[in-house]
Amino acid sequence: MSVSLVVGFLFTVLILSYLFGDQVLFRAAIYIFVGVAAGYAVAVAVHQVLWPLLLRPFLSIAALGNPIGVIWLAVPLVASALLLTKISPRLSSWGQIPAAYLVGVGAAVAIGGGVLGTLLPQVYAAAAALDLRAATARGDNPLLFLFNGGVALAGTISVLASFHFGARRKPDGAVRRNPIIEAVGWLGRLYLAITFGLLFAGVYIAALTALAERLSSIRDLVFRLLGR
Repeated sequence: MSVSLVVGFLFTVLILSYLFGDQVLFRAAIYIFVGVAAGYAVAVAVHQVLWPLLLRPFLSIAALGNPIGVIWLAVPLVASALLLTKISPRLSSWGQIPAAYLVGVGAAVAIGGGVLGTLLPQVYAAAAALDLRAATARGDNPLLFLFNGGVALAGTISVLASFHFGARRKPDGAVRRNPIIEAVGWLGRLYLAITFGLLFAGVYIAALTALAERLSSIRDLVFRLLGR
C-alpha cells in the first residue's frame, strides 16, 4: 500500500469532515495545506528566481570586480531587502517604495494585458465575425455566418452597454438612463447571466468529478484493507 494513497485518504476524510461543521479536523487540513503551499512558493521563489537571477549573478559579478554590474544588481537586491521590512511595524515604511513599484508594475501589466490580450482581440473578433468575404472563401453558409457574427457582435456591444451607468435627472426628479441604453444593457445582462451560468456549471461538474475521484480512492483503500 503506497504512502500517497494513505495520505490522500486521510486528507480526504479531514476535508469531508466539514460536512459536520467547521471543526478542528477541517481546520488542521486547511492549515497544513496553506503551510505546504507557502513553503512550496518560497522554495520556488528562492531556487528559480532569487538564486539564479539575482544572488548568483551578483556574486559572480562581484568576484569579477565589475562595479557597474554590482550597482546594477544591487538595486533589486536592496529592494528585496526593503520588502522584508514590512514584517516589522516599526520599519514597514521602508518597504513602501518597492511595494509601490511592484503595485505600479503589476497595474501596468494588468492594463496592458487587458487591452492587448482581451479588448483588442475582442474588437478584432467582433469585426471578423461579419467578414462575409472570408466566409465565402471558406465555403461557409453566408446566412449562418452572418447570424453567428450578429450574435457575437450584439453580445459584445450589449455587455459593454450594461456597464454604462450614466443617467440624467428627469423633470419629475427621478434619475433614469436612456431607454435605448437600458434596453441594450438588459440584453447584455442576459448574456452575462448565461455566461456565468455556464461557468458555474463547468465549476460544479469539475467539483463533482473531483469528489467522485476522492470517493473512488477511499473505496479502493477500504477494499485493500479488507483484502479484496
